[in-house]
Amino acid sequence: MPQPFGSWPSPFHAADIASSAPRLDGARFVGDEIWWGESVPAEGGRITVRSSTGAEVLPAPWSARSRVHEYGGGAWTAGADGILYFVEARGQRVHRLAPGGEPEPLTAPGPAHGGLRLQDGRLLAVREDLTADPHQRAIVEIPTDGSAADDPTAVIVHAQGPGFFAHPALSPDGSRIAWVQWNGDRMPWESAQIGIARVGGGEANVLPTRAALQPEWVDDDELLYSDIPDDRWTLHRIGIDGVTPRGPRVPIAPVDADTGYGLWVLGNRWYQPLADGRIVAVRTNGRDEVVVIGGDGDARAIEVPCDGHVSIDDIAGARMLITGTGSTVAPGLWSVDLDSGAITAISGGGPVNSDWMPPAQRIVVDGAHGPVHAFAYAPANPEMTGPVGGLPPYVVFVHGGPTAHVTGAASAGIAFYTSRGIGVLDVNYGGSTGYGRAYRERLDGKWGLVDVDDVLAAARGLAEAGLADAERIAIRGSSAGGWTVLSALVRGGAFSAGISRYGVTDLRALAADTHDFEKEYLNGLVGPLPESESVYIERSPLTNADRIDVPVLLLQGEDDPVVPPSQSEAIRDALAQRGIDHEYVVYPGEGHGFRSASTIVDALERELAFLGRAFGFEPRP
Repeated sequence: MPQPFGSWPSPFHAADIASSAPRLDGARFVGDEIWWGESVPAEGGRITVRSSTGAEVLPAPWSARSRVHEYGGGAWTAGADGILYFVEARGQRVHRLAPGGEPEPLTAPGPAHGGLRLQDGRLLAVREDLTADPHQRAIVEIPTDGSAADDPTAVIVHAQGPGFFAHPALSPDGSRIAWVQWNGDRMPWESAQIGIARVGGGEANVLPTRAALQPEWVDDDELLYSDIPDDRWTLHRIGIDGVTPRGPRVPIAPVDADTGYGLWVLGNRWYQPLADGRIVAVRTNGRDEVVVIGGDGDARAIEVPCDGHVSIDDIAGARMLITGTGSTVAPGLWSVDLDSGAITAISGGGPVNSDWMPPAQRIVVDGAHGPVHAFAYAPANPEMTGPVGGLPPYVVFVHGGPTAHVTGAASAGIAFYTSRGIGVLDVNYGGSTGYGRAYRERLDGKWGLVDVDDVLAAARGLAEAGLADAERIAIRGSSAGGWTVLSALVRGGAFSAGISRYGVTDLRALAADTHDFEKEYLNGLVGPLPESESVYIERSPLTNADRIDVPVLLLQGEDDPVVPPSQSEAIRDALAQRGIDHEYVVYPGEGHGFRSASTIVDALERELAFLGRAFGFEPRP
């Protein structure tokens, strides 16, 4: 039935999307069970731990969430005996929960913890103390008997300093520990090393790497890790004699794809060694695939349902647990038998209805700096068509980071728009991961230029191909994506409305106010201060707010420590002073990213109503 684009009736309601899209946070084989972390939007985004038996392992009000490096990750782990170890969200202390018991603290109040890993009964973690001057972080081992809850000195410190740490890994004999470390003046995808030390003190060493990830001991004399020798994160083996490299490192099955990703959170796993010498690994080139690499270096792709942001969370014999998103399935957790190929969906992961959610189309457009990759989601509603000869409005999505990427995954959040007759174009602008180091470094020193050029090129490509109404293309982004939204509106010429979720508006204020992890991020994206201050001023959307002449929706978390509310409020005031149509909404209790169901619902409904006003359609109730 022909209906105006944007006014199509849809079964994808904001409330349903909020309740049906929990975020999965790691998975483990625990005895005969499988456990996984899962957000509960209806409870303010609390992270619980569930079991394949149907039981909730971590009951309310407890929540397993880490704030290390602000983005957290690795907030829980468990042993075969059914004991859960988790970081309690409120106080950031590590707790122990035995079957049938109550959570008991294992660490003293104060520092935050994350990246938990249990090996042979020994509990490893990344610790962060923001009360010290300078701030201190460490790789630590936490006694599981509770002795450190009252005596912080009972915690064993394997490495510490004012820099950053991730991915602790004990050697099989327990005598040495490896980890990832990097200095605060660089981001981990720019420069990160592998540290190795003898447990109990003594010898320590740092391997010369470019941007290393996830050390894993193959045996007591060999270490596996990923690094970027040229354009791609590639697996490597290196022999270890004590804490010293033995011989050169050897690349494993290098291809034009990444085994690795920007180290934003502490819990991701891109590969796992198997006991029989094989390695199961993720490879990313826009989308993900999973391969098994044999001892001879031959890689065999295996069929898995997911192809986006895949994490190999655990291994038991030839079985693996993977989480991820997919172009034809909902986000989920699966158990995969690497020998038989049998796949069992554990949580979520069901096929989506292709009539309502057809696979995204990969597109590449020519940009000023080279090819621009994106995924297009055309309007899709089996019960509706648009006006004869008419073209649909589109929203260009801009991911955050900016060192991140999207994968063209099926998404109820995107279907919220496409089912109503509004197309979505999800852009991996220059600076995105997943396409190699050269593509990622295209943004170096040019944030606010390359990203804007690329989203403009993508939007114009849509219109020139006759896919979108050139007069009704909006742009929407969060955090760094919000920066690109506002910067593109300043540039003008393609977008008739903009939606910024907790977007950056003032670079100098961001450099002064943001948290430790990203404190020096702008050095690479824009330039160092004070030498580049004029560039910071020139590129900030706040400086050029008088050039924004289209409607703007600003959505902001009140408790955001990464992009504080002052950023959105500054651009709000500038738009108000000039009488530009705008709306500003601040959500109490929300930080950097919206977690509460009520916030998710309100934000989606406001965005749809805003687009209706901007594009001249009436959304169906």
